[in-house]
Amino acid sequence: MAFNNLAENAERLSRRIQESFQERTRDFTKSNQASYLDANDLDKTVNLSKLLDSTSEREKLDGLKRIIAMISKNRNVSAYFAQVIKNVASPNLEIRKLVYIFLLRYANVEPDLALLSINTFQKDLADSNPLIRAMALRVLSGIPVTSIASIVAVAIRKCAADSSPYVRKAAALAIPKCYKYALSHNQSLKLQQLLIEPNDSLDTTHLPLLMQTLSTLLRDRSPLSVGSVAIAFNAICPDRLELLHQHYRRWCRMVADADAWGQVQLLELLTRYARKMLSRPPSEETIEAEAGQTNREDPELDPDLDLLLTNASPLLHSRNPAVVMAVSRTIYYLAPVKERQKIVLPLLRLLHSSKEVERVTLENLSVLARDSPEMLQPHVSRLYIRSSDITQVKQVKMRILVALITPGNAQDMLREFKDYVLDTDDKLVSDAVWAIGRCALKAPDASSSCLSALTMLIRSSNDVAVAAAVLALKSLHQHQISLKTSTGTVNVVASLASHYDNISHPEARACILWMVGQYARASDQRSTPMPESLQAIEPWVPDILRKGVKSFKSDPSAVRLQTLTLAAKTFVLASSHEQIRLLVRYVFSLARYDLDYDVRDRARFLTSLLTGVNGGISGGSGNDEEDAAVQEGVILRAPQVIHVLFEGKVTPEDEDRWKTGAYDLGTASLITGIAMQDDYLRQLPDWPHEGTDSSLRDTQDDTPTPFYSQPSLKLPGFGPDSIGFSSRPGSTLSTPVALTPGGASPSSSAPKPGLARPQYMDLDKFFASDEEAAESDSEEDETDEEIETQAKPKPQNVATTVASHPVSVASQEPTTTGGDEASHSTHEADDEYTDEESDEEDAFLRRG
Repeated sequence: MAFNNLAENAERLSRRIQESFQERTRDFTKSNQASYLDANDLDKTVNLSKLLDSTSEREKLDGLKRIIAMISKNRNVSAYFAQVIKNVASPNLEIRKLVYIFLLRYANVEPDLALLSINTFQKDLADSNPLIRAMALRVLSGIPVTSIASIVAVAIRKCAADSSPYVRKAAALAIPKCYKYALSHNQSLKLQQLLIEPNDSLDTTHLPLLMQTLSTLLRDRSPLSVGSVAIAFNAICPDRLELLHQHYRRWCRMVADADAWGQVQLLELLTRYARKMLSRPPSEETIEAEAGQTNREDPELDPDLDLLLTNASPLLHSRNPAVVMAVSRTIYYLAPVKERQKIVLPLLRLLHSSKEVERVTLENLSVLARDSPEMLQPHVSRLYIRSSDITQVKQVKMRILVALITPGNAQDMLREFKDYVLDTDDKLVSDAVWAIGRCALKAPDASSSCLSALTMLIRSSNDVAVAAAVLALKSLHQHQISLKTSTGTVNVVASLASHYDNISHPEARACILWMVGQYARASDQRSTPMPESLQAIEPWVPDILRKGVKSFKSDPSAVRLQTLTLAAKTFVLASSHEQIRLLVRYVFSLARYDLDYDVRDRARFLTSLLTGVNGGISGGSGNDEEDAAVQEGVILRAPQVIHVLFEGKVTPEDEDRWKTGAYDLGTASLITGIAMQDDYLRQLPDWPHEGTDSSLRDTQDDTPTPFYSQPSLKLPGFGPDSIGFSSRPGSTLSTPVALTPGGASPSSSAPKPGLARPQYMDLDKFFASDEEAAESDSEEDETDEEIETQAKPKPQNVATTVASHPVSVASQEPTTTGGDEASHSTHEADDEYTDEESDEEDAFLRRG
C-alpha cells in the first residue's frame, strides 16, 4: 500500500515537473515573435477561445498575440471581443497592453461592450504606475462613442495636472480625439468643410473645458510633453497664436530638448507664430538701400526671431530626416537671405538615406531650385541622375538640373543630357531631349551645340527621342522667331521634312507640318530651280502637303488640323498652281464633313479667310449657295491673308512640363502634386507691417540673475555657531575661498564688521597666505603654553575649560582672551594636544 502511494506521488510530481518545464520553455520554442505573423490564419484560430478563457496568463498572452497578428493582416477577429475585453483588468501589464490595442481597433464595432470597461479605465487613471495611467487615458479617449465625451474631457483635465510628464503627454494627445466628438455631432458636414471652417456649425460643449486643459498644458516645462501640446493646439485653436506670447521664448529654448517628433510639431507652430507676430527680417534690398545712407546703422534682426533661429539651427545635424526638414522650412521662411545657405548641405546629406527619404528631399530641393537656384548651383554635381534611380527620382532630378542651367555650366549640362538620351527609360529620354532645348534657351552661347544635338537625334532609331527632338526644335524655333535669329532654320526644317515618313508620334508629325508651313516661303539662298508658279515656296513643301492629304483620313485630329493650316499657307503662296489648288480643294472637302467639330470649324474659318485669294479655294465652281454664304463677310486680299497666317505670332510662354504647382517647402502637397487639406493649417501667414510689442513675451525667466550668490539663510541651533567655537585661519573646516578677479569671494556671506578678509588676486598669493597662516599658528601655540602656566582661572568642568581655551582669530588681528573668547564661533577644535599639554591640564584640574 505504501509502495502504491509512493508511486502515485512520484507520478504526480513527474507530471507537474513536466508541465512546469513546458511552461518555462514556451518562450524558447517561440523565440522569434515573427512566428505569429508567419503562421497560417487557420492555425492561429485553433483553440483560440480556449487560450483566451484559460486561467494561465501565458496561454492568455499567447492567444492575444495571435489575435493582434491577425489584426495586423487586416483579418476580422471581432467575434472574440467579449472574450478579450474581460481581460482588461488583468494584473499582467503585457496582457493589458494587448487588450487595449484590441479595444482601440474594435470599439466602434461593439460600442455597448466597450462601455462596460469604462469603469476599469477610470480606476486605472488613479493607478500608481504612470504607464497604466497613460494607457488608460489613451484607450478611453480612443473609444469612438460620443456619449462618453464629457467623461473623457474630465479625465483629460485630471491627467493634465499629473506629476508624470508621460501622462501629461498622453493628456495632450487625447485633446484632439475629444475635440472630434464635437465634430461628430453634425454628420452632414463633410471633412473638407470642417477643415476649412472648423468653428462653424459645431457643437462646442466641451471646448471651454478643453481650452482650460490646454492652458494648463501650455505652462508645462517638460520637454517630453511640449510636442504633444503643440499638436493639441493645432487641433483645437490653430489661429489663436496670441495665446503663445508668454510661452514663445521658453519653447524656443526647449526645442532642442524635445523628442524628435515633438521638435517637428513645435517648429511648425513657432514658425507660424513668428510669421504672424514678429517683424520681417531685413532683406538684401533693404540692407543695400540703408548701407548707402550715412549715419544709418545696419538693420537688426528681431531678437525673438533670432532666438528661434539660434536654437533651431543645431537641429540641422539631427539624425531624424523629419527634424532636418522642419528646421530647413523654419530657416528658409524666417531667416535673412544670406543665412538660408546653411540648409543646403543638411538636405543633401539626406539624399543618402532611404529611397523614400531621397524622393521627399528632392521634391523640397526642387523648391530651392525654383525660387533660389543660386543656393544649389555649387552642388549641382551631387544631383546628377544615376542609372539605379527610380523613375520618380529621375524626373525630379531632371527638373532640378533644368532649373540650375546657367551660361557657365551649360556645356557640362549638355554633356549630361546627351548621356541621359541613351537611357532605357523612355520618360527620361523624352525629358533629356526637352532639357537640351531648354539649355539652348537659357544659354545662347551654347545654342548651336544644342541645335546640332537635336538635329542628330532626328536620325535616331528611337522613336521617343525623335519625337521629343521635333517638339524641342519647334519650341526652340518659336523663341528664335521673336529673337530674329532664324539662321539655319530652313535647313533644320528641310531635314525634319525628309524624315516625315519615319515619325509616327502624332504630336511630332503635327509639329513638322506646322514648321513646314511656317517656313514655306522661299528663302534668298535657295539653289533648287522651281516652276514659276512655285517660286514663292520651298521645294519640299508640296511633297509634304501631298503626304498629309494622302493620310488625312487616318491621321489623329492634331495632325489633321495642322494639315489644313499647311494647305492654307501653301495655297496663299502658290494659288496659281493647278495641282496645289486641287490638293487644297480636296482636303478642305474632306474636312467639311469630318467627325471632329474642331476640324470642321478650322476648315470653315480658313475657307472664309482664303475667299479673296485668286477666287478662293472653290475657284468659282461648286455650290453657288455655299459660295455666296462665304462671300458675305469681309474679304481680305492676299497680302493681308499672308500677314494673318505667317506674321504676328506670340512667343509661347515657358510651359511647365511637369505641371507642378507653386507649393511651399515641407508640405505634403509638394510630394503628391495635389493641394492637400492637411496643409491648410501649415499655410504661413504674410509678414506683418510691424511686429507685436516684445514686452508681451516677457516672463520671469527672462529676468537676469545676479552674478553673485545670495546670502544663505542661517537657522538658530544649527551649524558650528551653536557650539561656541570660533574660526581660525588654517583650519581644515574653514569656509572655502572662491577666487574671483579683484573681488571678494562670491561664496561668502555678508561680511562681519570689524573682521577684515584678505583679497586674493592670484594663486601665488593664495598659497603664500596659507604658508604665513601656518607659521602664525605655530607661534600662537607657543604663546598659549606660556599663558596657561601663568593663568589661575576658577574651577570649572572639562567642557567649560576646553571652551574657554584661548584661541586666536584671523591673521593680522589682535588676539583676544578671557570672556571675549567664548563669544566667537569656530568650525573646528584645536589640533591634537601633545603629551605635555595633557599633563598640564590634569594638574590644573587637580588644583581646582
